[in-house]
Amino acid sequence: MGKKSRVKTQKSGSGASAVVSPKETMNLISELLQKCSSAAPSAGKEWEEYVQIRGLVEKICKKQKGMSIVFEGSREDYFPDLMSWAQENGASCDSFTVANFGTEGYGLRATRDIKAEELFLWIPRKMLMTVESAQNSVLGPLYSQDRILQAMGNVTLAFHLLCERANPSSFWQPYIRSLPQEYDTPLFYQQDEVQVLLGTQAVQDVLSQYKNTARQYAYFYKLLQITTGYNLEDDRCECVALQDYKENEQIYIFYGTRSNAEFVIHSGFFFQDNAHDRVKIKLGVSKSERLYAMKAEVLARAGIPASCIFALHCNEPPISAQLLAFLRVFCMTEEELKDYLFGDRAINKIFTLGKSEFPVSWENEIKLWTFLETRAALLLKTYKTTSQEDRSILEKPDLSLHSRMAIQLHLAEKQILEKASASGRAKRLHFEKKLEEGAPLPVYEESDSALLENTDADAKRPLILRKLEEVEEGQEIQAEEHSHILNGEKAVYVMDMEANGEPVQEETQEKVSKDANSASDSIRSSTQKGQREVVDLSASRTEDNPKENSE
Repeated sequence: MGKKSRVKTQKSGSGASAVVSPKETMNLISELLQKCSSAAPSAGKEWEEYVQIRGLVEKICKKQKGMSIVFEGSREDYFPDLMSWAQENGASCDSFTVANFGTEGYGLRATRDIKAEELFLWIPRKMLMTVESAQNSVLGPLYSQDRILQAMGNVTLAFHLLCERANPSSFWQPYIRSLPQEYDTPLFYQQDEVQVLLGTQAVQDVLSQYKNTARQYAYFYKLLQITTGYNLEDDRCECVALQDYKENEQIYIFYGTRSNAEFVIHSGFFFQDNAHDRVKIKLGVSKSERLYAMKAEVLARAGIPASCIFALHCNEPPISAQLLAFLRVFCMTEEELKDYLFGDRAINKIFTLGKSEFPVSWENEIKLWTFLETRAALLLKTYKTTSQEDRSILEKPDLSLHSRMAIQLHLAEKQILEKASASGRAKRLHFEKKLEEGAPLPVYEESDSALLENTDADAKRPLILRKLEEVEEGQEIQAEEHSHILNGEKAVYVMDMEANGEPVQEETQEKVSKDANSASDSIRSSTQKGQREVVDLSASRTEDNPKENSE
């Protein structure tokens, strides 16, 4: 097969070019845009909305079948052209070759030994498709007029790629022809495969991504129907090896500290040994709580919003310094809050909130770890399958790739929650022992300032001056919109919440409530008269204190 006719327009099943009714397509596009631009659905209706949007998208795809430009042969046929093009334009190609690594797909195979930190790959800037190159292309006039393109570089680059793909003489054709025809991100899942993701923490992001992508497509489709139309010194993109590689070994890149949910959603794969995996958890102080103002003020001084999205991590400790600080304030008594607001060296104490070396009190530590233990247990009960059942499903040989990734994500989230709950229990028992023994609290002194620094470079600034460590962690949320996830005088264990998109059953609430009551009773029994009050975390808190509840 020669290279002359390797680009063609896709044909319909009958062999004739597909006939598309512009009016019918535009009506569907308008309906899609309206559906995707409507207000967010009520809780529990997100899946129903997704099915409706997907139905419209599939109708549009059917109308447009046969219109795509496709390249004959497999992408592997175009790898030699890609490597020749890269070499001709100044990229380095001497240390590796493109190879198929089975289930991991195509990657780079070292053709010689590569040492850690050795520069083995560089790509000149002229080879990169950038927003700047998009502005200088046929897309330029549209870019200069449309604010969405100007604000969203990823959409601009997508259009840039499509325009260059349709141009047989494009400078980037060798690169474009080597790209895959389909991907393994949830955008490309079948509906039943997306359904397997229901119950995971990632599913809301998956559904939102589909809705947002469909909205952007509909918007630009309508717009175009009315519209005509690094290394600065060497000016190149570079890549150095993160480790030693032997000849014929696969070369990997570092995607950043992404969770497996982010890998599945944005990259289309699940990373089995992901040391950065984590699960989102929404927490906040209820504005109806009597101590809200004091807690919000202490949190503000620590640079933490009163309502946030945090993360539970797969390793120890399961919570970040920010979440530890939040939980300590969250569980403070009125006396403790006053001490951190008006007491001696109050400002210095703020900086110790995220440091495990300086507890607020043994009672406070017991309460926060009891909270974490029980909250993680509650979230685990919202899943429809157990970890063991997930492992059994993964043993099925006929499981599709997409379903396998969805089950792996289910299992990974549960393992993180299980570890968090177990860690909470171990910490609770540890601090209960400290309280029983009457152990003295570590007291922060000026000479202890070195202890306020973590070993990792990012943590060497005071908590109040630091960025929150994860992109999604620490995002402020509105209390009114998320009242079902906030804790005030009503305990989170028995609130009418929906976690992972599934309403918590009454029997689950009752059991977890009893667990919380038992933990609280244990705390109170170990607290001697005259020590600071340990707040009851159970639902009976408000019933036992009608005066506080009325306030």
